[in-house]
Parts: sequence; structure tokens; C-alpha cells
Amino acid sequence: MRTLSKKTQYTLRALYSLARQYGQGPVLSAKLSKEESIPQQFLEQILLGLKKDGLVDSKKGKGGGYTLVAPPESIMVGQVIRLIEGPLAPLPCASEKAYRKCDECVDDRFCGTKLVMREVRDAMALILDRISLAEVCRREDAAKAEAEHDQEIMFYI
Repeated sequence: MRTLSKKTQYTLRALYSLARQYGQGPVLSAKLSKEESIPQQFLEQILLGLKKDGLVDSKKGKGGGYTLVAPPESIMVGQVIRLIEGPLAPLPCASEKAYRKCDECVDDRFCGTKLVMREVRDAMALILDRISLAEVCRREDAAKAEAEHDQEIMFYI
């Protein structure tokens, strides 16, 4: 199975950070870079791409920076992954929007691998297309709170 690229991982981290700061004004890329441990030049390329794709906006000058163009509740993780990685399907023949018959396939109408990979694609889409940036931030907060709580009640000998 393919894994998410560094670019996609960095993109998601930058968007989670912007989601947490949504409504508080623009965020400097240098601040995002430092907080999320994303190389500054790479982050700039990512943010320019996100601006081109209509997910973020930027403001130059004093008080400038980057903001989400829509509320974090309305930006889905699946949407972001598709923008960076392309189709979710693990094989081109299992893709809904970018279907292409595999070169080595004799007859893709009856290919067992295609049938299984379509189920994989559908399951991934079902999850990724219903989880928003805001939901990911809530889950991160809950995980941190749980970890802090576990540390508080730990007994040491």
C-alpha cells in the first residue's frame, strides 16, 4: 500500500494549525514552520499550492500571513489528501474519477484484486470524507488531555 508523502503530512499539519487559529487573524508562515517543525521553504511551497487550490488565503505586510478560506468544519481530510496525492484508490483500476485499466490485467471486469481494492478505496473515502480539520483537532485535544490525565494518576515507586 502506498503511504502519505511528506508533503501531504506537512500539509495536513499546517492546516490543523490554521484550523486551531481560525478566526484569530492571519498566521505567519515562519510561526507555522516553527510550531509544526516544517522546513520554511517547503512550507511556503505548500501554502502557495493551497492558496492556488482555494483552501487558504494570504495577506501581505504587517499583520499578514495565512488563513483558511472556510471554517475548519467544512474542510475534509479526504479533500486535502486528494489535492496533494490524487485519487485515494490504491490501484488506477479502482479509482472512480481517475480510472485506468492496469497494464498487466487481462480483463478488469472480473479482476479479483480490482474488486477488493475498490472496497479499500470506498472504506478510505467513507472515513476521510467525513472527518473535518476541526474534528481532527478535537481528537488531538482529547488524546492530549487523556495522556495528561494518565500522567497525573500514575504512581511512582
